[in-house]
Amino acid sequence: MINTLFILALQEESTSPGLFQQLAPWLLIFVVLWFFMIRPQVKRQKELKTFQASLQKGDRVVTNGGIFGKIIEISDYTVIIEVENQGRLKVLKNALIKDTSGNQQTK
Repeated sequence: MINTLFILALQEESTSPGLFQQLAPWLLIFVVLWFFMIRPQVKRQKELKTFQASLQKGDRVVTNGGIFGKIIEISDYTVIIEVENQGRLKVLKNALIKDTSGNQQTK
């Protein structure tokens, strides 16, 4: 009887999954999320910061509100853009999201 219980106990221990087998699905999920969600977002943010740092007078830009304009003056945190000869707007540099002048940086 004792031998039978001992053998059953050994069989139960050998069938239980190890630590790696328990963590493997979670690690796989994290890796997939990293490559398909987190990494591309970080890359886009880095490109946007590079774009905003390289703004120059005369560039045509789009704000995050969808306003097209041409940069006529740049300061540390703000930019004054001219909107289709209708007027001027003072916006934050962080509000500029796209260069429409055609001389975008190549990847």
